[in-house]
Amino acid sequence: MANNVTPDTLLCSLNRSEEMDLAQIQELCILFMKECPSGALHLHEFKRIFGVPSNSSEECLYIETIFSSFDTNRDNTLDFLEYVAALHLILRGNLEDRLKWSFKMYDKDGNGKLDRGEVKRLIRIIHKIKLQTADLNMTPTEICDRIFELVDQNNDGQITLSEFMEGAQKDEWVMNMLKLDVNASGWVVENCGRFP
Repeated sequence: MANNVTPDTLLCSLNRSEEMDLAQIQELCILFMKECPSGALHLHEFKRIFGVPSNSSEECLYIETIFSSFDTNRDNTLDFLEYVAALHLILRGNLEDRLKWSFKMYDKDGNGKLDRGEVKRLIRIIHKIKLQTADLNMTPTEICDRIFELVDQNNDGQITLSEFMEGAQKDEWVMNMLKLDVNASGWVVENCGRFP
């Protein structure tokens, strides 16, 4: 890989290749350390990298939720390993891993079960973002109710990880609602070049 690699070219090559090779990981490390000399990526830097406008409360909430889901040690920063894991999942994660990540993003309190409030919170954010690009004919409450109707197998008012995974894989509409696909990989490839 050339020494003059940019975030755009590196991300595009990561998106196309099947496996990250050592050279790509080294380039990612160099870019990460260049942009984050402290070794930590903070939320405000994460928002800047992804070009999230400060006047878009929905996109800010969504990117904060994404950031939190990748901050595995809960220190309010992403270290290099968390950063690489995030890029790998967003760009090339398999369906099962992406669904588990989606579940984690919905599960705000981290108790391993989703209640209506948690599901409705993210559905509201995604609904507002998707309204700009898609024709949605259901309200967030209607979407949440339908998800619980189709996925909450034992009707206890909570969705477990196994119900979430099974429900998403059985029904295409549920899959599209639950996997949080607002073109995250496209967003990464398009916006990561916005380093100063």
